[in-house]
Amino acid sequence: MIQYSDKNTVTITPAVSGLRGEITVPGDKSISHRAVMFGAIAEGTTEVTHFLRGEDCLSTIACFRKMGVEIEDTPERILIHGRGLHGLCCPQTTLDAGNSGTTTRLISGILSGQPFETVLTGDDSLRTRPMQRIIRPLTGMNADITSVNGDSRLPLRIRGGHLRGISYDTGVASAQVKSCILLAGLYAEGATTVTEPALSRNHTELMLSSFGADIRPEGLSVTVQPQPRLHGQKISVPGDISSAAYFIAAALLVPGSEILVRGVGINPTRDGFLKVCRKMGADITEQNLTVSGGEPVADLLVRSSSLRGTVIEGSLIPALIDEIPIIAVMAAFAEGETIIRDAAELKVKESDRIRTVTENLLAMGADVIPTDDGMLINSAAGHPRPGGLHSAQIDSHLDHRIAMSFAVAALSAESRTGVSPDATIIRGGDCVSISYPGFYKDLEGLLL
Repeated sequence: MIQYSDKNTVTITPAVSGLRGEITVPGDKSISHRAVMFGAIAEGTTEVTHFLRGEDCLSTIACFRKMGVEIEDTPERILIHGRGLHGLCCPQTTLDAGNSGTTTRLISGILSGQPFETVLTGDDSLRTRPMQRIIRPLTGMNADITSVNGDSRLPLRIRGGHLRGISYDTGVASAQVKSCILLAGLYAEGATTVTEPALSRNHTELMLSSFGADIRPEGLSVTVQPQPRLHGQKISVPGDISSAAYFIAAALLVPGSEILVRGVGINPTRDGFLKVCRKMGADITEQNLTVSGGEPVADLLVRSSSLRGTVIEGSLIPALIDEIPIIAVMAAFAEGETIIRDAAELKVKESDRIRTVTENLLAMGADVIPTDDGMLINSAAGHPRPGGLHSAQIDSHLDHRIAMSFAVAALSAESRTGVSPDATIIRGGDCVSISYPGFYKDLEGLLL
């Protein structure tokens, strides 16, 4: 059972009989953001179906509306009436990205090519996140971009200028940083090349190509040519693998479960979560494989499974960085040790996810040790199942992925008191609206 105690507190009792049924998760957040941005700077109208109406993506819509882009939001679709590469208008007020790091970093690349000045800000959480990773390359492209407070954080003041192409080694595999530079490259003189240490998600490359950009991946590098004519497209957004991950994990962990998750995007640069699940012994079957707009899509049949520990590191990390909190929860119920490393990027997400994951796992009785770039998670002895987490008070730190991960943990938690049911309370649980407004309702709908 899932209950709201008040606006910001969610109470969850364990799932006794399992999860059954079918679910279609909301559209992919990364693709939804990009559809609005690229449609805004394209010529003609872009039609987007299965758009994610989470707060982050609505922040992207609000920013482009302030720059003169007409965007129609109907229950069936989003219609973006593009103004072309050079048709955006100077906003009369500060652009507010809310909690969305994707909005902030990608739109900064576009704003760097505009003939006007913009101030870009966000909420309290977003204003703590470092922006030097985009400030440095954009400055190298001749953009005038400064942190208003001089701390490499929001608010940013961006004065668009005459950009020049650049060859840039990011030093970290980040789709947001890569996309920011490539979008600035659309406005530059000369080609722009971005090279990463490992391949990050490639939604920008796939979608820009479909809009008509001359963009060419080669190994760990991708090059974009400037000044294309982008043309509006019809985009059907696949289900978000990051959102599907919570239901997949819940079905794997709660005995007696079998669910079908329909229409999930399984892009090879995003399917690291599924690779890890299978390494851990998960029973997941792909069905009805199709391709939509260059993005592979499948239905996923998931059955409860006995999981084993594994090692998660290296080039796999960029393909599952957002899923590490729920993987850590799964690891707490797995037999043996799970090692997560090379994931220092977790420290600069909506929360420091190394700290917030370990803090909440410890509250539930897990054997977990944080490291500089990940964590070590061991099975706890003396429990009927590995991990044997118990109910607890959880602090989401207003991080949607922490709240959703520990909602799943709560479904398999044991009673602290020996009296069943014993609830887990998630403080700040309403933050899931950032990416998945209907998450708790959909989760409860699968409980037997």
